[in-house]
Amino acid sequence: MHAAGLVLHPRRDSAAAVEAVLGWAAHRGVEILGIADEIDRLRCEATPVSAEELGRRADLVVSLGGDGTMLRAMRLADGQDAPVLGVNLGKLGFLAEVDVPDLPAALSAIDAHEYTTEPRLAVDAVFGDRKVTAFNDIAVVRTPGRGSARVAVRVAGQPFVSYSADAVIVATPTGSTAYSFSAGGPITSPSVEALLVTPASPHSAYSRGVVLSVDDRVDLDLLPSSGALAVEVDGMVAGHVEPGQRVSLRGRPGAARVVRLGMTTFYQRARRKLRLADSAELG
Repeated sequence: MHAAGLVLHPRRDSAAAVEAVLGWAAHRGVEILGIADEIDRLRCEATPVSAEELGRRADLVVSLGGDGTMLRAMRLADGQDAPVLGVNLGKLGFLAEVDVPDLPAALSAIDAHEYTTEPRLAVDAVFGDRKVTAFNDIAVVRTPGRGSARVAVRVAGQPFVSYSADAVIVATPTGSTAYSFSAGGPITSPSVEALLVTPASPHSAYSRGVVLSVDDRVDLDLLPSSGALAVEVDGMVAGHVEPGQRVSLRGRPGAARVVRLGMTTFYQRARRKLRLADSAELG
């Protein structure tokens, strides 16, 4: 390994984790890359680079934060060879693999090739002259005071279902435990290659979500009766669409890879974070 990249949470204290990474790198002659404005905040001994250069040069990307930081790291690693190791600095996240005390052992395991990688599906969307990518979800969301999201869903060019709702969410399996889950969508293993379409607060005749093939193009057509909608990409507003406009989406398997050390499974993480053990038990 020649270089590893650091992606830092903008606010959480990551000094201890950064020190662990720098100590590991110094003993192995690995160059540590960091996004310039992030490492300036910590004054650490990483090589300052742009976000694009970090993704291109790193052999391993280390995310220090929570799921939001991990999603950003996955976008930097999109289409590159570098797997992403998630280090949790706060609440339990679905994507992070280790906590800070376990980081030195995790880096040693990666040195010894005692790990696996889990491919993660991305969803690409085009609307107007914009092209965006999400690893959790892309949603068209009502603007307060501008009317409901009235959206026709087309699959492989054919009309399928229409919704009137506060939002229509198209999620990857990674995003199935985020916005889609809050809106009533299913928990989906990351090993499943599919897109989940879930209406949030629906008030149309058909109110159920659907699971679609990752091989099919999905179009969200705003009906003439729809309000103007925001397009949210992994929770951030990326633009707006008006009635009569379309958002076209395609799933892209294996866009990024996440390091797994066999410490916990997806099902264990989901059970803990979503408190599934607190659900009513059948006797």
